[in-house]
Amino acid sequence: MSATVQDAPAPAPAPERKPEPDRPSYLQQVLDSTTTTVVVAILIALGLAAVLVVAADAASQDALSYVFARPADFFEAAWNAIYETYSALFRGAIFDYQAEGARRIRPITETMVSSVPLILAGLGLGIGFRSGLFNIGAQGQVLVGAAAAAYLGFTLDLPVVAHVVVACLGAVVAGGIWAGIAGFLKARTGASEVIVTIMLNSIALYLVSYLLTTAVLRQPGSTRPITPPVGENAMMPLLLGSQFRLHAGFLVALLAAVGVWWLMERSTLGFRFRAVGANQDAARTAGINVQRVFVSVMLVAGGLAGLGGAMQILGTDRTFQAGSAGSIGFDAITVALLGRSRPLGTVLAALLFGALRAGSPLMQTAAGTPIDLVLVIQAVIVLLIAAPPLVRELSVIHWAATLFGYDRKKAAA
Repeated sequence: MSATVQDAPAPAPAPERKPEPDRPSYLQQVLDSTTTTVVVAILIALGLAAVLVVAADAASQDALSYVFARPADFFEAAWNAIYETYSALFRGAIFDYQAEGARRIRPITETMVSSVPLILAGLGLGIGFRSGLFNIGAQGQVLVGAAAAAYLGFTLDLPVVAHVVVACLGAVVAGGIWAGIAGFLKARTGASEVIVTIMLNSIALYLVSYLLTTAVLRQPGSTRPITPPVGENAMMPLLLGSQFRLHAGFLVALLAAVGVWWLMERSTLGFRFRAVGANQDAARTAGINVQRVFVSVMLVAGGLAGLGGAMQILGTDRTFQAGSAGSIGFDAITVALLGRSRPLGTVLAALLFGALRAGSPLMQTAAGTPIDLVLVIQAVIVLLIAAPPLVRELSVIHWAATLFGYDRKKAAA
């Protein structure tokens, strides 16, 4: 009798093993991250500035003439020049370890003071950038905001809190209206906001310069184009006493950063802003009034820039003249780009630029390095931020990855 042999069931296929993430993919994330780009750009800018410091240093030039005979002398002179420059910058911007008592922390407070208008104007520009509007008019918006705050500051006589609030609101309205002109022209005629805001910068400068020669703004009895000092009640209160210039405007700037984050990330209006910035046609198809968004974005951006101008007058200068705004509006463009138009990034970038601005005077007096070096650092940062692939190619991480056989192009493919 033959036994029936049943076919054994086929073994189940072994489960496919998922490929484990390898190190190159992690390196690719590091190389492509925004943080890496920004940090490397800052380090490259500081490195290039160090080269310029050595090139301009007399001792380094003398040692360079016999560098092949005694190279140690050149490297020692170069190191001393770089160390003196950056230590002076640190002492002027962060912590003065050579000072006594409370004066040691004065530099960091000056950095905060310098960063206040940059934070506010940078936040406004960041909103525009994320909404697809390249607003170049922050300088003019800061000017008209500062002029409005100064006018309300010396003409009105109000209680302390009310006077500060009214002057700040006047600056917000003035800056918003000035930027709103560009938004309205963009919405109604399709005019380029870049060209319009550049022209508005010039108009604002010449307008306030003219008003400073008239009785509207000029101090009575003075031949200088300068306003009377704003009233004591209109000044921003000091946070650390009379020996420091740090005022409540820094807290206002931080609150504005939180408000901008909520606006762009949690509100319906911010969603519309971002939708228009991502794709105007898709936003229009979804029922968003793109023209209204253009005007709204410029109103908000100009209001923040105008508030930055008010902080400069009510918190620091107390009087207004055509040069009061300095280069705040133009520096704010760099701040917004460096901060990737995000509130936290804008605050950090403004603190960096505030540190450069606060530390440059001591850098010039103590180390003999021209203040123009700070402008070089800022310009190089802007150049590198505008070309992220160049930053990645120049980064140490890229060379380390290449050394270990990592090819970004193959990994991306």
